[in-house]
Amino acid sequence: MAIASALRLPFVDGDELHSPESISKMRRGIPLRDEDRKPWLDAIAAKLADTRLYSDGIIVACSALKLDYRNRLRSAARVRFIFLNADEALATHRLSERAHHFMPQSLIESQFHDLERPTAAEADVLTVPASMPLEAAVAAALAYLCRAH
Repeated sequence: MAIASALRLPFVDGDELHSPESISKMRRGIPLRDEDRKPWLDAIAAKLADTRLYSDGIIVACSALKLDYRNRLRSAARVRFIFLNADEALATHRLSERAHHFMPQSLIESQFHDLERPTAAEADVLTVPASMPLEAAVAAALAYLCRAH
C-alpha cells in the first residue's frame, strides 16, 4: 500500500479477489490448488487490464507463487513485480500480525511448497528482502518502478 500511496495509484489487495469458496477452503486450512487459483488470477488480470479505470496504472498485492501465475498476469497487461523474499519463519510471524485474516498459519508451509522463486530470466521482477525496513523496501521498489517506466 505504501508504494501505491507514494505513486498516487489505486491499490488492490489480491486477497479481496478470492472467491468465497476459496476463502472458505483456506479458513478450514485446505491449501488451494491451481484450479482454485485460476478464477483469482483471472480477477487480478482483469484489474490489471482495465485501462478504462486504471489508465495510469494500479498496484496489486498478491502471491503470484508460480511462474505460470506470473505469466498469466503478464499476458493481461504490462506488469512489473516486486518479490518480497521471506523465509517461512518471517512469513508466519507477519501473518500472525494480520488481525482477522482468513488464511491460517498452518497454510504457510503449503505456500512455500508451491513457491517458484523468480529467476534472473524474469527481467520484470525486483527481489527485495522482506526483512528490509519498510522505508528502504519502498525506496528500492520506487527506484525500480520509476527506472523501468
